[in-house]
Amino acid sequence: MTFTLRNTGLAAIAALSICGATTAQAADCGTAGTVTIAEMTWLSAASLAHVAQHMLASGYGCDAQLVPGDTVPTATSMLTRGQPNIAPELWVSTVQSIWDDAQTKGAFYKAGDIFANGGEEGWWVPDYFAAAHPELKSIEDLKANWALFAEAADPTRGRLYGCPPGWGCEIITNNLFKALNLGETFELFSPGSGENLKASIARAVAQKEPIVAYYWGPSDVIGKYHMVRLGMPESDPAKFTCLTQTDCADPQATGWAKGQIAVAVTADIKDSAPDVAEFLSKMQVPNDLISQVLAWGDDNKATPEEVAMYFLKTHEAVWSAWVPADVADKIRASL
Repeated sequence: MTFTLRNTGLAAIAALSICGATTAQAADCGTAGTVTIAEMTWLSAASLAHVAQHMLASGYGCDAQLVPGDTVPTATSMLTRGQPNIAPELWVSTVQSIWDDAQTKGAFYKAGDIFANGGEEGWWVPDYFAAAHPELKSIEDLKANWALFAEAADPTRGRLYGCPPGWGCEIITNNLFKALNLGETFELFSPGSGENLKASIARAVAQKEPIVAYYWGPSDVIGKYHMVRLGMPESDPAKFTCLTQTDCADPQATGWAKGQIAVAVTADIKDSAPDVAEFLSKMQVPNDLISQVLAWGDDNKATPEEVAMYFLKTHEAVWSAWVPADVADKIRASL
């Protein structure tokens, strides 16, 4: 009897030890308390914020809260106030000076690149048009092939739909237009707004007409309308810096650098919630896939939360690679 009790007691202690070890090893939110996530104003960033929020809440047990955000105010707040804790889609070049300051001070860091191919800016044509005109491979081929893009309003010139006024890409597009001497055969047409630019592309594609326009990816437009980016010269930092300046004296043709789009995280998360920091370091989506997801959202007039849930339900192979198996099980069960 004594032997049996002794062994039973030892077994119980061992079981408790194993249980304790398992609990200690389970991924959780650490001591972070409330984790705040910037929900920015465009569909991809807002949807990714909801993805992060749902995964942290259901998988790690975090009190994960969304807060309103936008690129400059979010980066500024992360630098000066340490809030929000996470910006899942921060375009670094847009806030380069704030970013550099934050790296010097250790305020926040890049956990990873949210898009596998980075941000892609450039001049795009529909896929059916690219297939029909193999002679048009790069932006340098536009000048000689202007007639392909002539419109009834002015059949003597091609039309290039530029970047909406007030956006940073407007200056770059204007200077690149000059660098390629496209003014001799093209009109640089201002769409007036981002919505007008999107509508112009939608209208052309619906009627299977030619169009060449500035745009960026990943985005719903690229995924929904199957746009193909024209080839560009290799990006030259010095030339590109000049293209970004309104007073660029001698614009030279160069390609857009691949946009650095960070999963930005405040430094304290590494210590207070190391499991969360590990998850964020793996959070990355393929460009073409997220463009397709965003296209679904646009087609269905879905909210960012609905887009996030659609992504989680239909692309488990992608997000489950970001987290341990037990966390993936919890997230899967929550869906």
